[in-house]
Amino acid sequence: MKNKTVIVTGAASGIGKAIAILFAAEGAHVVVSDIASAEGEAVVKEITLAGGKASFCKTDVSQPAEMEALVNFAVTTYGRLDIAVNNAGIGGEINPIADMSIEGWQKVIAINLNSLFYGMKYQIAALLQHGGGSIVNISSILGSVGFAGSAAYTAAKHGVVGLTQTAALEYSAKNIRINAVGPGFIDTPMLSGLDAGVRNQLVALHPIGRLGKSEEVAELVLWLSSEKASFVTGSYYPIDGGYLAR
Repeated sequence: MKNKTVIVTGAASGIGKAIAILFAAEGAHVVVSDIASAEGEAVVKEITLAGGKASFCKTDVSQPAEMEALVNFAVTTYGRLDIAVNNAGIGGEINPIADMSIEGWQKVIAINLNSLFYGMKYQIAALLQHGGGSIVNISSILGSVGFAGSAAYTAAKHGVVGLTQTAALEYSAKNIRINAVGPGFIDTPMLSGLDAGVRNQLVALHPIGRLGKSEEVAELVLWLSSEKASFVTGSYYPIDGGYLAR
């Protein structure tokens, strides 16, 4: 990863933060992207204090112009783009389909699915300018199975897998590898508001007997982005403590 330029969206906390820190530790120049400015700047400070290189770019991933600006920022700041990790997402409204608000549906689709199309549209163009690269899209275990009460989230994460596969078919011959990662329930701020009973129920869904760690997901993303995974494209990698094997 030495001197590679990497964009990580949703990098102010959780999985995205762990990815950004790991890439920087491996020598990459990291563009930390998030809508939360203070938290994003704090990640940049943590990276730079550890001797790494990083810059913050505030981005609302649901807006195509801001995703284009993010790519332009990376290229302007570091001269090129080599890797993009499209991680930003929200849990969104929890309701059965008949009770889900139109606004709730649209918000999740905009942030969790539309953003990946916008991101790849501009990321791929930048990658092609320097001979290729890698994109990793963060889906979910709910990219392959359903989950009652989370119709929008589940639909979006299924869409991420299909979009990833299609993009891989279109650009593999041009030296751009595109893969998806499907985390199980990971111990991140997104789950911090759950009471102990609900949390224990989620733990019980994972045969390994615990929730995942952001750093574990980051290690998989790093591998997929590296030349060690040079024959891997169009793939969907669950990292779920056995959730999908039940």
